[in-house]
Amino acid sequence: MSDAAGIGRRLDSLAISRFHIRLIGLIAAGMFFDSFDIYLASGVLGAMVRSGQSTLSLNATFISVTFGGMMVGAWMAGVLGDRYGRRFCYQFNLALYGIASLAGALAPSMGWLILCRLVMGLGMGAEIVVGYGTLGEFIPARHRGQFGTILNLIINSALFLSTFLGWLIIPGYGWRWMFVIAGIGALFVWVLRKSMPESPRWLVTQGRGEDADRVVRSIEAETSASRTPDKTPETIPSPDAASLAARAATAAETPAPPERLTALFAPALLARTVTGITVAVSLLVVNYAFVSWIPSFLVRQGHTISNSLGITALMFAGGPLGSLIAFALSERLGRKWGIVLFSGIGIVLGAAYPFAGSPVTLVATGFAITACIYVLSSLSIATYVPELFPTALRMRGAGLCNAIGRAVSMAVPYVVVWAFEAFGVVGVVTLIGGTLLAQAVIVALFGPETRQRSLEELETYA
Repeated sequence: MSDAAGIGRRLDSLAISRFHIRLIGLIAAGMFFDSFDIYLASGVLGAMVRSGQSTLSLNATFISVTFGGMMVGAWMAGVLGDRYGRRFCYQFNLALYGIASLAGALAPSMGWLILCRLVMGLGMGAEIVVGYGTLGEFIPARHRGQFGTILNLIINSALFLSTFLGWLIIPGYGWRWMFVIAGIGALFVWVLRKSMPESPRWLVTQGRGEDADRVVRSIEAETSASRTPDKTPETIPSPDAASLAARAATAAETPAPPERLTALFAPALLARTVTGITVAVSLLVVNYAFVSWIPSFLVRQGHTISNSLGITALMFAGGPLGSLIAFALSERLGRKWGIVLFSGIGIVLGAAYPFAGSPVTLVATGFAITACIYVLSSLSIATYVPELFPTALRMRGAGLCNAIGRAVSMAVPYVVVWAFEAFGVVGVVTLIGGTLLAQAVIVALFGPETRQRSLEELETYA
């Protein structure tokens, strides 16, 4: 552990430089096309139904295999990322869904496209796990939360671009070009990513201390040559190098847990595993229960399709604001208490939603709920979940949480329909509120605060 503490201390002591900007750019680019590939489904499936190439039943199968593939891909990323390294995993999954996307563009039938989509889902689910986890292992502790929220914001911007390009391209050129864009974009990023180094923290866990030192020395040299002054606001408490060194030294005295998968359920890590699963499940349940069903709710409440889409667009504009709020609070309030606070805010806003009488009040409440969901997304999946696990188990821990979250999300549509049919919007917001309450309680009781703590210090499980 002394080598790990030394490597971690050196990475945490670096100022933000062009290396870190390039790193987040390459990771964000791959995850952006991953997200683009997810969101292009609505436009593509609608076009295929209109042209007679698909049916509603086949469309449902397409969506189901997407989620199923992402669930398996998330777990696959955990196993491969910890066994063969972060670099191997993020290149493998990027190539996987890039090639599968191009194959989907050439699919002669919906059946073949569904098969290609299953393979795309494997790569997409893996990218989410390995991207967030890899970024956190390079970024200094005092900036780790902020970089996670920036990455989350970039990824979520794919929703707008995918929808916009679908509107431009599909009517005139056909649905196949959407997969071409995703596939070529992913493979282009794959080429650029070949210059990304392996995580030094992972190298140390494999007994490759010299390789880790070599990577860190190259980062230090680049940082010194292209140093960007550290502009951390004075209002953000920023541990100095001596403080980080002392923390890492203390962490080094704590034996590392076994590297077997069962260690995730051993007493030292069980509370964190439960916390991570709760956070992943809660985010996906709330996201799909609200964001994915808002247009349908509005139509059932008497709004026209055009009006409902307009209201939805205004509500979803709260997303980027939520990411910016998370950026501002991630290193002030912290991830743990940020999740607890905004879970509470989400419960209050959800309770107010059914009583929004006028369109203005409806839009304002929906806007605020969307912003709250994006705050939680930035603080939880993007930052908190990977921080909960030691380096030797980071990908498997995050992969397990995301895989279970995806599995639960496959059942969410049926639960939402039942709640809406039985109790109306009140039933759906009760489901959302109950989920957020469970998350707030579990995170408050069992989750550690990770704000500005080195990853090595977090391995003390205190």
